[in-house]
Amino acid sequence: MKQGFILAVLMAGVALPVSAQDTALVIANENYRNASDISAADDALDAAVALERAGFRTRKGADLNLEAMHALLDQHYGDAEGKGHSVILLTGHLVHSASESWLVATDANAPSLASIGTVGLPLSTVFAIAAERPGAAVVLVGTEERRIALGRGLAAGIGTVDLPQGVTLFVGDAGEIAEFAGDGLLQPGLSAAGLKVRAGSLQAIGYFGDTGAALVEPAGPPSPAPSTQTDPGAETAFWDAMRAANTVAGYEAYLQRYPSGTHAVEARQAIAVLNDPAARARAGEDALSLSRDQRRQIQRDLSILDIDPKGIDGLFGPGSRGAIARWQRQNGHEATGFVTAEQIAQLAAQSERRAAELEAEAAARKAEQDRQDRLYWDQTGAAGDEPGLRAYLKRYPDGLFAELAQERLKVFDDARRQQAEANDRADWDKAAAADSAAAYKDYIARHPDGAFVEEARQKLADAAAGQADQSARDEAERIENGLGLNGVTRSIIEQRLAALGLKPGPADGVFDDDTRRAIRRYQRARGLPVTGYLTQQTVARILVDSL
Repeated sequence: MKQGFILAVLMAGVALPVSAQDTALVIANENYRNASDISAADDALDAAVALERAGFRTRKGADLNLEAMHALLDQHYGDAEGKGHSVILLTGHLVHSASESWLVATDANAPSLASIGTVGLPLSTVFAIAAERPGAAVVLVGTEERRIALGRGLAAGIGTVDLPQGVTLFVGDAGEIAEFAGDGLLQPGLSAAGLKVRAGSLQAIGYFGDTGAALVEPAGPPSPAPSTQTDPGAETAFWDAMRAANTVAGYEAYLQRYPSGTHAVEARQAIAVLNDPAARARAGEDALSLSRDQRRQIQRDLSILDIDPKGIDGLFGPGSRGAIARWQRQNGHEATGFVTAEQIAQLAAQSERRAAELEAEAAARKAEQDRQDRLYWDQTGAAGDEPGLRAYLKRYPDGLFAELAQERLKVFDDARRQQAEANDRADWDKAAAADSAAAYKDYIARHPDGAFVEEARQKLADAAAGQADQSARDEAERIENGLGLNGVTRSIIEQRLAALGLKPGPADGVFDDDTRRAIRRYQRARGLPVTGYLTQQTVARILVDSL
């Protein structure tokens, strides 16, 4: 039987030295603790017996955890050092991500993309070991459509494979794969083309060597090999039509008509992508070829809708993917984290509508704030007396009449200065220069009836209030510094604030007291935390509001 081993066909007739050793590895995972059993997995052990009888040095195991699977694979790797044929038969639950597939250990419990490495044997490792015997290595993978709970990032079944050169892969139902490994694979007289035909409904991918020669001729007259001749023009035309349709049914129709056609591998890979939601979504977004500016706009739109993309930089990292998925869930879409053209248009429309709502709300809020501001001014500062002016500034330090109130108070200060005695004025100038609580207290003690006593007391009250607010200001300043705004961006923000009539001072990229006052006015009118410092949300709103 060993002389009839069909893998010799894949060697294209090259004779092996006497010392060459054919090796096999069989892993049959049937009984799962936390998933449905693979009913036909034990048939793989029957195939192991057939391989042993055919002269293969065979390593086998059933119902294995990851450590046991790695141990068997390591033993097989040691056996396979040198020349010879290699057969690797794996049956059990298969799962995949966008770029890798795994054979799941029987003790797995709802693995996710983050944990599959602790309970799954990666097929890429198996393929790499098989590739060390190019042209003489066959990998057979069998599974069944059975229940298995999976976490985020994984889907059941085998995904798109990146098969090394010289490796042949068969994929299919666990029972059919096991039967093929123990019988069809070992039949004499078959060419590689005949092997594909005998594989029936199994997927055959990769290397098939010389399709015209058989290793061992049968005892009787040779049976004619199945014809592999097709009309290249007709096949190409049919493939182009199916590829344009880009459906699972279309690719399956191509494979049914041309099971060993020029585009068979590409068709199977396309089917795998179409059956994998994550890969399909990624491929769909990639096809849009979004520019960095377009990605920034998507991030801005999400931010306007109060969905934080963790930055507006045109780079879709985990933060942006998570924000997109959150928006998709809110709007009844599959939460893939990858956008479609229709979703981009829907998101933009929602953002524009929300921006208009926010602007209308801000306008109404500002109108009410201005009304109250004017009313309080009429009741206090409009009379022009010092107590009224100070009362107004205490409630509305950034109000509509703040600059006017400060100018009128300066008149009182100047008048007091002119009227004050020389020593009173000198002591006050000294205290004002020191600008400390101790200096103001010393002034009050020296001049309890001095011309500047009220102002000194106000300074002390302001200092006490300032200490209470200092930690909040420090945190707001830290957040603004974390945005990394350059001079050009700061100038643009000042221009936008000026366009909104908020008087930020010159657009020079320097945030002075006028700028801080304008920012506070903007935040107060839009119901944002009033700090005078920028956050990512404030920047996004300023840029949208001013358009």
